[in-house]
Amino acid sequence: MMAALRLLLTVVGVLAIIMGVLWMAQGTGLFPYPAESFMINQTPWILRGALLAVAGLVVVWATRRFIR
Repeated sequence: MMAALRLLLTVVGVLAIIMGVLWMAQGTGLFPYPAESFMINQTPWILRGALLAVAGLVVVWATRRFIR
C-alpha cells in the first residue's frame, strides 16, 4: 500500500516539475508552442511555473524522505 502511494506521489511530483518548466519556457518565449498560446512571452507564467516546479520538487523530496 505504501509503495503504491510513494509511486503515485512521485509521478505527480515529476509531472508538476515538467509542467512548471514548460510554463517557464513558454513564459520566457523559449518554447513558443502552440503559436496561439496565451502564455508565450507573459512574465506571470515564469513565476507560476517556478512555483509549480518547486512544489513538485517538494512533493518528490517529501515522498522519498517520509514515505517508506
